[in-house]
Amino acid sequence: MSFHVETFGNPDADILLIQMVDDHDLEGMEQEVSAVRELSGKQDFCMKAVRTDRWNIDLSPWQAPAVFGKENFGESAPETLAYLQNEILSGFRLSGKKPKRIVLGGYSLAGLFALWAGCQTDIFSGVAAVSPSVWFPGFTDYLRENRVHADAVYLSLGDREERTRNPVMAQVGNAIRTCFDLLKDTGTDCTLEWNNGNHFQDSDYRTAKAFAWVMGRDDRS
Repeated sequence: MSFHVETFGNPDADILLIQMVDDHDLEGMEQEVSAVRELSGKQDFCMKAVRTDRWNIDLSPWQAPAVFGKENFGESAPETLAYLQNEILSGFRLSGKKPKRIVLGGYSLAGLFALWAGCQTDIFSGVAAVSPSVWFPGFTDYLRENRVHADAVYLSLGDREERTRNPVMAQVGNAIRTCFDLLKDTGTDCTLEWNNGNHFQDSDYRTAKAFAWVMGRDDRS
């Protein structure tokens, strides 16, 4: 397991955004950070982009067979969450600059990881799950049995994402509707936004909208 962290924004800000990313996400990170700043009304924040090159392994909460390509899904999400807690967040505590609000977000499988991590700990005051892979086998059942502890949760999906020929991934529309209903039933402040297009469209801007929404809703001190 190896991670690379890039920091954007103000390291001393009271709001910390954490996003698990791959190389494609990093290419659009400057644009995403700029969009978060504009959409949030120029709120001050620090963004920690945590890159992994073992996407299917490091972000999966449990093992599952491949649904595209040949790479199966691993079960290293607990280790990834431990890294965020022990390395990213402990660094803030040691420096005496612990942020007041911490938002975990991500796109695709990183969005699924954010939702899962939000069930594991209460350190995240917000979760921004953008086009999350909630088609992941067993995840909606998991969410029925485990509550997301974050105060605010943003969900989104492209309106063409469920129109795939892949029978597993085609369940994403029904799955995200189920997740939204489960969150509402627990009293979580949440929204479900439908974006135009498929899974691969405007990922940086969609993610910026998610973080900005959570920043605007979350007032926990």
